[in-house]
Amino acid sequence: MKELSIIPCGRKKIWDKQPELGPVAAKDAYIGTLHQRTREYAQLFTNQWVILSAKHGFLFAEDEVDGQYDVTFNRKNDEIITFDKLIRQMKNKQLDQFDKLVVLTGKKYKPIINGTFPDDMPKTYPLLQFGGIGYILQALKQSTEANQPIHK
Repeated sequence: MKELSIIPCGRKKIWDKQPELGPVAAKDAYIGTLHQRTREYAQLFTNQWVILSAKHGFLFAEDEVDGQYDVTFNRKNDEIITFDKLIRQMKNKQLDQFDKLVVLTGKKYKPIINGTFPDDMPKTYPLLQFGGIGYILQALKQSTEANQPIHK
């Protein structure tokens, strides 16, 4: 079974530490703990991963991020990517060709994922069972250290 992980980007970015940097690959742009832990989990337990950004949409590791931004799905902002663009990206990047989505994000992303991917595509949200960021980070760390996935 081919599984695709969708991981969050995160507020903390490389430009917070190195503001003089220009564009970088998505894999180098996001430096927050949650992003790092979800990425480690995705690399260990699923076939492929993409980052979901409220500004850029679905990013592969080598896709370019041009610089600092602060856009989230929670706040209304002209820079938030539209569902039309997300759906187009999902098809163009062939993200709908996987057997299952493993969504390693919080509950705010659920309507975004459900509104973008086909209803009949199996999806799991394994982090929703944990009551807060501390528990999520702990579960991800324990899972990767023990080599035991938390998704089914």
